[in-house]
Amino acid sequence: MRNAKKLILAIATVASLALLLLAQDKTKSEVFQAQAMGQSTQLGRSFNVTVHITEYSTPEERQVLIEAFEKAGSEGLFNALEKMPAKGRIAITGTLGYDVSFIRQLPIAGGRRIRVLTNRPIRFGEAWTNSRSSDYNLSALEFDLINEKDKSTGVLLPACQFKIDKKTKELVIENYQNPWKLVNILNRTED
Repeated sequence: MRNAKKLILAIATVASLALLLLAQDKTKSEVFQAQAMGQSTQLGRSFNVTVHITEYSTPEERQVLIEAFEKAGSEGLFNALEKMPAKGRIAITGTLGYDVSFIRQLPIAGGRRIRVLTNRPIRFGEAWTNSRSSDYNLSALEFDLINEKDKSTGVLLPACQFKIDKKTKELVIENYQNPWKLVNILNRTED
């Protein structure tokens, strides 16, 4: 009887430790809110953006995207993102939003940078008319989160595609419309 109690206690201890280790390995989700300010042709317009991050992408996932882009350009990137599991969600106030497939975090002077890349939902009207906008089937967002109050900035590219410049051989982002400047970035993550 004593041996049975010791065995049950040992199993319970091992199970508790395993659960504790799993809980520590799980990335804490983050929520950021920002105000998007129009520039150039959108000047004077604004809306709110919310980004929910459940986990960050791995270096292996980044490599998959690089290889897909090298093989088939922006379309290859779109197809690779389509196969990746969601890492979070992006929503504009008043919409349900959509899943985000790639989220990367990089250290910068005085803080960190968060880059988001995902497929953009193509609306029925765009698909039906096969308009030029449907070629810009990616969305990107970048936050520069600075540790000083009110210093964080960002940019939102709601419809873009990636290309290699033929002269410079550098990666360039081609936007369908002007980028939106992100201001008043708030970390809404609960402790």
